[in-house]
Amino acid sequence: MTLYKHNCAGCHGDQGRGGVAISLANPIYLATAGIDNIRRITTQGVPGTMMPAFGKEQGGLLTEEQISILSKGMLDAWAHPDVLHGLLPLAYAKAQEGDAARGQLAFAVSCARCHGADGKGTDAGASLHGASIVDPSYLALISDQGLRSIIISGQPERGMPDWRTDIQGSPLRTMTGEEISDIVAWLAAHRTQTPGQPYAEVK
Repeated sequence: MTLYKHNCAGCHGDQGRGGVAISLANPIYLATAGIDNIRRITTQGVPGTMMPAFGKEQGGLLTEEQISILSKGMLDAWAHPDVLHGLLPLAYAKAQEGDAARGQLAFAVSCARCHGADGKGTDAGASLHGASIVDPSYLALISDQGLRSIIISGQPERGMPDWRTDIQGSPLRTMTGEEISDIVAWLAAHRTQTPGQPYAEVK
């Protein structure tokens, strides 16, 4: 994992978790994203976020072969074929635009226990690192796809469950892809359009 150590560990953590960016040593994330998306993201980066492009054709330092070795190495090290216990993974990318109004309702059912009904966090969430998820600085640094990936994959090292396990009052029902798209739309509606630039109105 030399390539990972030199190119990824600074943001994603030495062992693929515990960094400021999404945990890659998360079998749910790896099963959802798959090697093609991981290779594409590594090559092209994620515009509008802190994830840079590593592919040489995009101005990065890694060849296609190195990116393939890196991507396969992460799956070999951290993926588990039976992690979904027979369930099909949700689609990595949204299939359609979410609805923010429905998303607020879905958030209340699936996320509010830790993040609060308004998304600003709760005392219960503090022990689970369930702080505010509508903080403008946070939303300015994460893409809609990043939000979707975290909701699907969870953050087990921080006590956040994945999409299968935290629906209030319905332990046998998993979240649907549509519900996740709706929640992302509701969260995205809290973004500041020009983060870090609170320009005063000129009169």
